[in-house]
Amino acid sequence: MPNSHVLPWRRLLAACIALAATAPVHSAEPAPKPEPAPNVVLIVADDLGFSDLGVFGSEIATPHLDALAHAGAQLTNFHAAPTCSPTRSMLLSGTDNHTAGVGAMTEGPGGALAGNYGYEGRITDRVATLAERLRENGYATVMAGKWHLGMTSDSVPAARGFNQSFALLQGGHNHFGKGGFGAPAEGPLGAVYQDDGKVAGVPEDFYSSDYFTAQLLDKIAKVDAAQPVFAYLAFTAPHSPLQAPAELIAKQRGRYNGGWVELRRERLARMVEKGLIRADQIPPESADAVQAWNRLSPEQRAIEARKMEIYAAMVERLDDNIGRLVEALKRSGRYDNTVFVFTSDNGPAAETATTFQVVPGALEYISSFDNSLANMGSATSFVFYGRYWALAASAPNRLHKGTVLEGGTRVPAFITYPARSTRAVGDAYATVMDVVPTVLELTAIPAIERVAERTVAPLRGRTLASYIQGKSEEIPGADAPIAYELHGQRSVVKGQWKLVYMPAPFGSGQWQLFDIGRDPQEREELSEREPGRRAELIAAWEAYAAETRVLIPKTPPPAVPVE
Repeated sequence: MPNSHVLPWRRLLAACIALAATAPVHSAEPAPKPEPAPNVVLIVADDLGFSDLGVFGSEIATPHLDALAHAGAQLTNFHAAPTCSPTRSMLLSGTDNHTAGVGAMTEGPGGALAGNYGYEGRITDRVATLAERLRENGYATVMAGKWHLGMTSDSVPAARGFNQSFALLQGGHNHFGKGGFGAPAEGPLGAVYQDDGKVAGVPEDFYSSDYFTAQLLDKIAKVDAAQPVFAYLAFTAPHSPLQAPAELIAKQRGRYNGGWVELRRERLARMVEKGLIRADQIPPESADAVQAWNRLSPEQRAIEARKMEIYAAMVERLDDNIGRLVEALKRSGRYDNTVFVFTSDNGPAAETATTFQVVPGALEYISSFDNSLANMGSATSFVFYGRYWALAASAPNRLHKGTVLEGGTRVPAFITYPARSTRAVGDAYATVMDVVPTVLELTAIPAIERVAERTVAPLRGRTLASYIQGKSEEIPGADAPIAYELHGQRSVVKGQWKLVYMPAPFGSGQWQLFDIGRDPQEREELSEREPGRRAELIAAWEAYAAETRVLIPKTPPPAVPVE
């Protein structure tokens, strides 16, 4: 039965506490007012190359991103996975993509791997998203843009921690909203949009970067001014198909008539001037790239230059929208207390229409578009970036998206916390897995393994908070090995050493050892000179593979050849 006689004592105790609280205290200073929790804005570009921002050496006009980067810590040795959905799973979970359920592209690895642990093709309940962690600690969580982490009811943004969301569920779409990569809409090359978990359409004047930003701003505006916000803005630019407003394409006209070799030379020179790379780190020019441009007819050169003009227009429009976001945050009073994290999801894309030939009907669908010079970049065109422009955009790194080499994984990134970021440029090796633990430390939220009423995998990433604030010259655990695997490609990095395995026919089919501190282009293979180090890193990779339950496909999926 209730113990009713206790209640008067509670009332008396409460009265005494209230009296003590109102009594004057002359011996102590007033307690400082606690600082409000910071807002967090996570921005992801899609297939953006290492040198595609002005701050990283580009000629493309990106003043808003450059200003944010200059206000914080530019991360010049930051790494993603080789492709988009594995990166997004690591970025939002702070752990390995296999643990998160995206051991292969979410479109499905096929064959014997499908459905196995780590290859579910969607983000699983084994991990907690950053949105889930922040929402449990009082944050309003909003997102707009590309999701690419599953289309099941339990794997869409509305089910994974976001109070409000407008999401493209698949990996790509027509940037003007005229359908997806192909039919049906629900398929791997379709385009399904959800608004707060319900299927939604897009307006006639839809353009991806504009609309996603507008949706994000609208959702932030609905949040009480006193509540901290986590905002995730996931652009689909500059992912193929290359499409942009005509006036922005016209603005770039003639800029790239010199071709991809000239573009690469110019960007490398600017990177040296900015101190991002040393002059002795400029790799030799590719004879193949030089010959490929020289072989083109004037008409073919005009087509190739137009591709780059469209790409630059897409990046410029993305940056314009960052300006809209920053101005809105300043008007609302949130800007000064906002942590900004920016990254690309992988290196620049060398894919062409044939990359998608494994999808039934994709080649026929893509070939139905009008890719004449006059129509390129419009809603009725379907243009790809291509191998040689991608190689220029990834400079000085080797290769591009889809490979575990530096060109596929080293991406432009920065973390900015106005008035709290003191490091200008950081060249320590960091990864997308480090974002969650960094944000948790900056927001004073513990990295617990009980989230959203379930036990989740521990974080593999390391916090960069002290590093970006200039309090530490090293990232915690800097000497620990960091391993990756995707579609049979494998790598492990420890300090300046990197071990790589690229299956034939896309690589040598052997473990290769590189000193990426001295040779970031991965040109000089050192296995014979350093057999002990090679063996050490192979053992580290095998330990990682066992822990994360990696499965190696017997036949690697189609990819762009390495050389």
